[in-house]
Amino acid sequence: MRRVMRCVPVWAAVALGAAAAALAPAAWADGPVPAPPAAPRGPAPPPGPQGPVPAIGRAWPVGVRPVVLRGWEPPATVYGPGHRGVDLAAPPGSPVRAVAPGRVSFAGRVAGRGVVSVELAGTDLRTTYEPVSPSVGEGDRVGAGEVVGTVEPAGAHCGTTACVHWGLLRGGTYLNPLSLLPPWLLNGGPSRLLPVYG
Repeated sequence: MRRVMRCVPVWAAVALGAAAAALAPAAWADGPVPAPPAAPRGPAPPPGPQGPVPAIGRAWPVGVRPVVLRGWEPPATVYGPGHRGVDLAAPPGSPVRAVAPGRVSFAGRVAGRGVVSVELAGTDLRTTYEPVSPSVGEGDRVGAGEVVGTVEPAGAHCGTTACVHWGLLRGGTYLNPLSLLPPWLLNGGPSRLLPVYG
């Protein structure tokens, strides 16, 4: 009986070892578990684009469906050539509206042109409009479609044609401002049901 009792731990150890050996290849089939990443040292890198632009626009900056004189052409590099916004045809004196609700972060002159910048509510985005004679001040809250100024006479940006240069930024990164507009605004209005005859 003592002999049997001495063998039980040995047989148990052998059985556990065999089970571990049988299970080991399956457990290691996907490779070892990676170690957690080390904490970064030094200052954090500047934030880049953080996902898609939400289509929160509720109005065009000018008119109902203005002519796009020049579209968005992102530069290949930070300082490369391109067009960091959209030029919309608008006669001088036309009202310029906020496309979405937000807070005016700047309203004044830059390089001789009137500029209005609006931080869009609930986002990390801001829109810019120029050349505009501002009718709002820094810190003012504006709603979608609310007038923020009027189009100034033609300047250097659009040549002899009067226009509004509409920009969109996330941090220091320029984005396509048309991406703020939902399809019903881009395509000229909501769908309409027509009567069915016959």
